[in-house]
Amino acid sequence: MSTLQPLIVILGPTSSGKTELSMKLAKKFNGEIINADSRQIYQEMSIGTGSPITSYRGFTPVATVVKPLIVKDIPHHLFYIKYPKQKFSLSQYKKLAVKTSNDIHKKDKLPILVGGTGLYISAIVDNLEIPKAPPNSKIREKLEKHTEKYLFSRLEKIDSKSAMIIGPYNKRKLIRSLEVFELTGKKFSVQQTKGNPLFNILQIGVRIEREKLYKKIDMRVDEMIKLGLIDETINLSKKYKSNIPAMSGIGYYEIGLYLKNKMNLEDAMQRIKFRTHQYARRQITWFKKDERIKWVDNYKEAEKLLKNFL
Repeated sequence: MSTLQPLIVILGPTSSGKTELSMKLAKKFNGEIINADSRQIYQEMSIGTGSPITSYRGFTPVATVVKPLIVKDIPHHLFYIKYPKQKFSLSQYKKLAVKTSNDIHKKDKLPILVGGTGLYISAIVDNLEIPKAPPNSKIREKLEKHTEKYLFSRLEKIDSKSAMIIGPYNKRKLIRSLEVFELTGKKFSVQQTKGNPLFNILQIGVRIEREKLYKKIDMRVDEMIKLGLIDETINLSKKYKSNIPAMSGIGYYEIGLYLKNKMNLEDAMQRIKFRTHQYARRQITWFKKDERIKWVDNYKEAEKLLKNFL
């Protein structure tokens, strides 16, 4: 039997039902939730990121790591800890998530890591030792001149694993992966070596049929528009440039084009749905490679797994 402290991971593609499942499990097993979604770390972006506090329209949390958000009496950690223009690295996330998990254990409570960002989850589950290649302004300036399409194509040829994880739209991460390769001559994905386990981990994956998932994604996009995604994007565009990574994310980029009259609203919504389908497929591909994940169809199955594990 492991002497390490337990950590539960709830993962799956976007819109699969992770949030609802994790909150039920947190209530049942005296847990606290830790964010493992790279977009939900940002303030002022609750609607477009599908955050657990989406219903709190007009609510802007304080950017702090110390004080968690309380949603339905359950503490939620590492949500809204950065402003959209601030940089946030994988190594920063790992450090905070590990510390938060340990702090939750000190209160005799159960940390539950929830999200769909594969690298965030792997950083904790596999104790990734993240490559330390200092930023190089010359390389970055050279790469910045190219389009996302060109950068993605180039990364696919030299490091297909990183390209699959990042996708074709995140210019900052594409540049970083290519920069690390130029500086070290090694693939970014290969340099992320695994260390000794930090926790005794149970990974629970939310299984959902592809057709049902796409319908849920489409319904969520429609709901985001009703909740005020357009107003949220307008408010963000007044403060931040459209070329920062947070603003190029799914939803904000398309609504930005609509606000500039480069696309009508119906086309923008269809493009959001299409890109989210693509993103969900990449998430599924990533998670399917990990045979340690226990896949469930409902809460009862997850509850049974957790009871047996604990």
